[in-house]
Amino acid sequence: MNFRARYKEDPEINLIPLIDVLLVILIFLMITTTYTKYAELQITLPTADAGKQLDRPNEISVGVTATGHYVVDKRPVVFRDVGALADELRRAGGDRKDPVVVINADANATHQSVVYVMEAARLAGYSQITFTTQSPSR
Repeated sequence: MNFRARYKEDPEINLIPLIDVLLVILIFLMITTTYTKYAELQITLPTADAGKQLDRPNEISVGVTATGHYVVDKRPVVFRDVGALADELRRAGGDRKDPVVVINADANATHQSVVYVMEAARLAGYSQITFTTQSPSR
């Protein structure tokens, strides 16, 4: 009697348990990972060092106070809607060729009131907008 096997089986590697373990590890990492939230960002806004502003005859100065009042070229404007503000900008621009809208916004002015000025400038057809800043006190 011959108890030895005639054919030798080749060893094989079973990958299914390995894949199961990797999936469990992946799920564990996904659950335990914490993601940074945008609300938790600590943002420090930049300051600007600029030279003395030159007088440019081709600019429309728009002032925005902290309470949301507007001044266009030293004339107070009552805000009714963005379209009326755009009409005031057109009136202030007159026959100037491609004027620059300079927004002088108070540091405590709402973001929305500045966006209204930008939208009014777009409606008036003015594409050049800039902001004024002050140098940090030393």
